[in-house]
Amino acid sequence: MPPIVLERLALKRARGVIDRIDDGMLLLLAARRRVVRAVAVLKPRVGLSVRDPLRERQIHDRALGLAARLDLPASTAMQMLDLVIADACHQQGLPVDLGQGAATGGATIMVSTMSTSSPRSSSALHLLRLLPPPRRVAPLLRVFPPYWQRTLLEAAMARVLAAPLREGALDFMRGHRLAIEVSDLRLHWMLELREQRLCAIDGEPEATVRGSATDLLLLAGRLEDADTLFFQRRLVLTGDTELGLTARNMLERLPWESIPLGLRIALNRGARFARAARAAHRGEPA
Repeated sequence: MPPIVLERLALKRARGVIDRIDDGMLLLLAARRRVVRAVAVLKPRVGLSVRDPLRERQIHDRALGLAARLDLPASTAMQMLDLVIADACHQQGLPVDLGQGAATGGATIMVSTMSTSSPRSSSALHLLRLLPPPRRVAPLLRVFPPYWQRTLLEAAMARVLAAPLREGALDFMRGHRLAIEVSDLRLHWMLELREQRLCAIDGEPEATVRGSATDLLLLAGRLEDADTLFFQRRLVLTGDTELGLTARNMLERLPWESIPLGLRIALNRGARFARAARAAHRGEPA
């Protein structure tokens, strides 16, 4: 095939990826608007004012930190946030005044962030380094009988996967055995679907997904996607590739809002904490 044809095909595929990313951004914006409506109802009930400059400042500061880690221009990140904050103000019938939560310029924000949060960040890093990494916690987990571990795991899966179990999305697991291995905690569970319930059983698995506790938690908390983790070899799939990929694809399509809100918050915060602790031990930026 001539090179020009291959390049045209590559261009077409790249544009298709961009289109899907754009679609995803719009879906996220729509989801954000729904959450904003809920927040607008809850604020007066808990005695908060309709505008929260401190909260808006925290949003900007967090975005600047993430933009720096992703090598994204700070101005681009700020413009995007200003847009969604202005949209939230319009939703709530508030005047748009983006100066309430942000400094007047990118450089000012960076200086302010560094000068006000540096001591606190240093103390947080020190405390995180004092926490034992997962591999040192692993021996303590042997105190818990395997039966207890399985019971807790089955209860957690029943809660998280209630919707797909009810809708039959996990029927492909019937008669098949998929193992989850948490490498640094030395935990290993084999799962099989029995009577519309995922059960932890004994035996040899047909496929195994292996990863560290932090990476598996980042995946569960939707802070990392499976493709990135597999590409970077932070998650490894062995055995029946088709079974493992089917399970992965099902989890990626799992509607985040179908998981109970309290559990979503716990997963997200737990994943952020685990990521920060790992970064502190490695001497990396959080």
